[in-house]
Amino acid sequence: MWLPVSVTADDIQENKKAILEEQKQDEKFSEIIVSCKSLSHYEGRTFKTLIPQILAAIIVASYHIVVGISLAYSAILIPSLDPNNTEFRAEDGIVATKAESSWIASVIVIVVPIGAITGGFFMDSIGRLNTIKMALIPSVVGWSLIASAQNVPMIIAGRLLAGFASAWGTSPAIVYITEIGRADLRGSLISSAPTFASLGMVICFLKGWFMHWKTVAWLSNFYAVVPCILICFIPESPAWLVSKGRIEQAAKSLRWINKYQPQPENRNESLAELQLNFLQKEHQQKLESQSLRGTGAVAKLKEFLKPTGYKPIIILFGLFFFQQFSGIYITLFYSVTFFQAVGSQINPYLASILIGTVRMVMSCVNTYMLRTFHRRPLIMTSGLGMAICMGFSGLFTYWIKEGTSTHNWVPVVLLLLYVITSMVGLLPIPWTMTAELFPIEIRGIGHSIALGMANLIMFFAVQCYWTLDDIFGGTAGVQWFFAVVSILASIYVYIVLPETHNKKLSEITEYFNRHTIFLLAERKRNVQKKPVVTRAAKKDIVKSDDQSEKLMNSV
Repeated sequence: MWLPVSVTADDIQENKKAILEEQKQDEKFSEIIVSCKSLSHYEGRTFKTLIPQILAAIIVASYHIVVGISLAYSAILIPSLDPNNTEFRAEDGIVATKAESSWIASVIVIVVPIGAITGGFFMDSIGRLNTIKMALIPSVVGWSLIASAQNVPMIIAGRLLAGFASAWGTSPAIVYITEIGRADLRGSLISSAPTFASLGMVICFLKGWFMHWKTVAWLSNFYAVVPCILICFIPESPAWLVSKGRIEQAAKSLRWINKYQPQPENRNESLAELQLNFLQKEHQQKLESQSLRGTGAVAKLKEFLKPTGYKPIIILFGLFFFQQFSGIYITLFYSVTFFQAVGSQINPYLASILIGTVRMVMSCVNTYMLRTFHRRPLIMTSGLGMAICMGFSGLFTYWIKEGTSTHNWVPVVLLLLYVITSMVGLLPIPWTMTAELFPIEIRGIGHSIALGMANLIMFFAVQCYWTLDDIFGGTAGVQWFFAVVSILASIYVYIVLPETHNKKLSEITEYFNRHTIFLLAERKRNVQKKPVVTRAAKKDIVKSDDQSEKLMNSV
């Protein structure tokens, strides 16, 4: 056999080795894909098979009750510290200025970025559930500090600690649910977290109506302690246990999660054993790729420099910006004050309770919608509905202030509709997507960074309330501003946000490797779907048309 001068036998041997190695990698990848498909095929679809997943999700998500109380607490606290307000409690001896009130409302979210990032490292090192348990410490200390406060700085310090506890308790819960939940059930399970947060808001408003704000603070410790006790009775995330080499514990966790799953047909292994094999193979492949790129903090930083790392952060930043400045959380933090400002004669605490109840009910409805409908249409519909409700609410608020309308109940009704439409998509879905969009290598830290970024934007939005009130000439102008931002949110989602409904996490990761703008990606995909007609095919089509025409003429 003749060989070119530049090619030697050693070169051929090296090429053969490289080809064999590539074939092995392809076989490994194919094996994982086949395994993944078979797992989906073997999963039982009855409600009984889902009980362990639902129970575990409810337990970890129940910590969001105290988070909801933390968010709504400023609404019942600020009127009690304002000497110009009818709800002012002079016996407390604590008075807060407008500037101090804005800090009391917003300071709880300013520490969340730090808490979220540190919580991300904690959940990757000590586990998802242990991080939630650790959140109990700052929560109890913070609420006790608020309850025994003698001045505004003590209240602010307590709110700071409550913010840390919120970050350490919520991020691991969402990641945990993401990792144990079935793909088609994941969105519904994750949405249980905002449902519990809404329940916490209702509890806070209801207690604030009848109880002293210090009593509400003391009782809030109960809602932090109970979830942490219940967490002791559920297993840790199997994916995290496998990543730490704790295979026996991972197998035990999977057996608990799949205790009601039927035996797969024509297989000797149980579904739990099949899932364990898949997780081990997936982890081994990651270890092999990590050996090439290194491990540790530097390696994780490099992951964020990849499209799968920085693209989700950029997209989520825009999504949370529009969410926060559409007024969803501003109206929550200042709900009692806001209802008084729109000119309504309805009791502001009763109106706040109605708002919280509507949020809770819609959270339950949202679990069905997230399972049934795509994310993008839900958010776009939500944004447009919010814009309509807030726009007309601002109009009636303006008429009431001018004295041209006496229908002071209309703004309350429109704000209730505004909350309903916000719960359709723009409020809950961005929080559920923070864990979905990142690959598993950086999911913990990525989710924490996204959560911290969202709370940082929330801090500026809440801080800007009085500034917006001055710029736009009162509450009516602020509501019109919220309406415009809600419309821009729908446009942003239509152009940029990718669809994650019924998508495997690996498919979402692959999307970011190839695309950035969803609208352009869809157009590209539609163009590729169009059949390509060659010149020869065109000639055959013309010839066929001529023959058809001759046949018709002969007839």
